[in-house]
Amino acid sequence: MEQQPYEPTAGVTAGRGAGDARVLVVDDDPTVAEVVSTYLDRAGFIVDRAGDGPAALARAAAHWPDLVVLDLMLPAMDGLEVCRRMRGRAPVPIIMLTARGDEDDRVLGLEVGADDYVTKPFSPRELVLRVESVLRRTRPLGGTRPLSAAGLAVDPAARRATKNGTELALTLREFDLLAFFLRHPGLAYTREDLMREVWGWDFGDLSTVTVHVRRLRNKVEDDPTRPRLIQTVWGVGYRFDPVGLSGQGEE
Repeated sequence: MEQQPYEPTAGVTAGRGAGDARVLVVDDDPTVAEVVSTYLDRAGFIVDRAGDGPAALARAAAHWPDLVVLDLMLPAMDGLEVCRRMRGRAPVPIIMLTARGDEDDRVLGLEVGADDYVTKPFSPRELVLRVESVLRRTRPLGGTRPLSAAGLAVDPAARRATKNGTELALTLREFDLLAFFLRHPGLAYTREDLMREVWGWDFGDLSTVTVHVRRLRNKVEDDPTRPRLIQTVWGVGYRFDPVGLSGQGEE
């Protein structure tokens, strides 16, 4: 992990106050956990720590966090199982820490509900910025009008989404992605566009977008193998078609 002199960041304090946001740091490496916790504490977050999966679940049960920074490789219970159990209880945002090059594990993390990931070694300042970015997107957006099309409805202020009246269990990024598609029907967007507009990043692993589109299709499409609403535009990216006239294969 790249350790750097701490420099205050302004992200959360400009919107949601860092001081009322609780972050649970889960890592069995004491050095990593200490450095990450120190940076988050100096940025104004309330920080809890756990060194393994069972301890993480116990800490979360005692004080439910606003966000979890979760190492993938943990003793007793790996990060994937911790993520599954936490996501099964409530839609808490999760940023997963993974070893560089473990692409399959990163994709698995996204598949079970992680909202973002950071590869080791990483800059603690970058991690703080990602935490701030994710938390900004979790706060209710007052005044944002509800959106609806093709049986789907999104209420950004309440962070609630439904399909034909049935509430959808969406992660943070899935919700933001669906809201973005509903705001821009009929327009094709590249994965780079979606990374910038939905994730708020001008760089990053574009497979993150691919995985989240696939997860979202599994929840909003009648037949995810032949998506009719979120369509692949070959050579470009994706388009939300509320009419859904021509289903295309999944990518």
